[in-house]
Amino acid sequence: MSDPLHERDQAAPALDLVNRAAGPYLDGLADRPVHDRARDGLIDELDGPLPVKGDGTLASVERLLRVGTGAATHSSGPRFFHLVVGGSTPAAMAGDWTASLLDQIAGLWVTSPLAARVETTVLEWLKELFGLPASYGGVLTPSATFAHVTGLACARQWWAERHGVDVVSEGLAGLPRMPVFSSGLVHASTRKALQVLGCGRDTLRTFSRDDGGRLDPAALEAALAALGGAPAVIVANLGDVNTGDSDPIADMADLAERYGAWLHVDGAFGIFAALSPRTAHMARGVERADSVTADGHKWLNVPYESGFSFVRDPAVMGRAFGSWGSAYLPDGGPGEINYNMLGPESSRRARAFPIWATLRAYGREGHREMVERHLDVAAHLARLVERAPDLELLAPSRLCITCFRYRPPGVPEDRLDDLNARLGEALLADGRVYAGTSTYRGMTMFRPATLNWRTTEADAEMLVEVLRELGARLTAG
Repeated sequence: MSDPLHERDQAAPALDLVNRAAGPYLDGLADRPVHDRARDGLIDELDGPLPVKGDGTLASVERLLRVGTGAATHSSGPRFFHLVVGGSTPAAMAGDWTASLLDQIAGLWVTSPLAARVETTVLEWLKELFGLPASYGGVLTPSATFAHVTGLACARQWWAERHGVDVVSEGLAGLPRMPVFSSGLVHASTRKALQVLGCGRDTLRTFSRDDGGRLDPAALEAALAALGGAPAVIVANLGDVNTGDSDPIADMADLAERYGAWLHVDGAFGIFAALSPRTAHMARGVERADSVTADGHKWLNVPYESGFSFVRDPAVMGRAFGSWGSAYLPDGGPGEINYNMLGPESSRRARAFPIWATLRAYGREGHREMVERHLDVAAHLARLVERAPDLELLAPSRLCITCFRYRPPGVPEDRLDDLNARLGEALLADGRVYAGTSTYRGMTMFRPATLNWRTTEADAEMLVEVLRELGARLTAG
């Protein structure tokens, strides 16, 4: 085949191929296994050397669709309980297709006033949804990790300025180690962000009062007092991935104000607790944070990749990311926001479009109803676990996480971790439902997350049925 110029009339037919594949694929998500390992061999058809002469647009897209719809892990379906993953609402998926169609350069106002304006609108809507002050600055990011990099880079900028250093231009050399304190609920993405920022992954200190990781406020305060007035960063966690538990954010905000510390809140999925009166107390105090991060591809149910970062003082974002010194990059006039100067990315797609579409489509009430439905599904799953003679609930069901393990009668305690690890492997190999294992209080266990917009109580029931079925096979063998 010749170059793309000679196939420019194939764009619409190629997109039509995707459109015609979408209906059957989406309609079948409820019935097909989450992952069918027997179809993994299809992936070989996408391998091999780069062709000298291409197959042409339609042939290549047809192959990708055929292999992809067959061999994909169907994580957008209702029974993917692994990690903490949402799906894509119809509006969000269409908004994402629109983002690809228009292919906007979303970093600079001059390249796309449309993308910049929509991002501004989306950030305002999200602040309203989460109860954050309208005065906060914000930027969309590819993920919660990048959102952490954004918020903690602003914290690092603030902290270095307290030591009389502009860390953007001068770096960290000569500065003391930046104190970062949290509870045992802290997520690995926070440590990764500190690693990327040159602050050190393992410099973060945790203060826990129990083996579940819950905060020890007295120990945290003692560590702050020991600094003798030197600046520090506190990380509060809203929504632990193992149990859905949260730190006492309002109490941590009090400590931050008392000791002049920066409060960073990891709200990856837990910030959506603010949407329901049943869980809003867990998010109380987030509006007092200096920086807040969250994910969109979790409980908002927009496509990967989507994260948000909000900062109390927008000027700090500009100081942390805006000093490029490149003559060809315009600063922007009054009211013109260049979002690539407020976060770590330079080249950015218009990831605001799917967020705008889903928020506009379903509004505050629609997203509240979705959150509360997932709260009900998680509570239903917890009740199923408690009723089952061979399952053990390890923590109260909080938010959309249910923490339990397989514990059949007669199996000694010292064999349960190995049994649950093997059951986790068997569950993923089976593929009908997906839920991996984790560790909580030294025990290997399951922690399914119910936050896909398609997930219902029937899907939770199937998870329990399959787990018990596979567990019985393992113990019988």
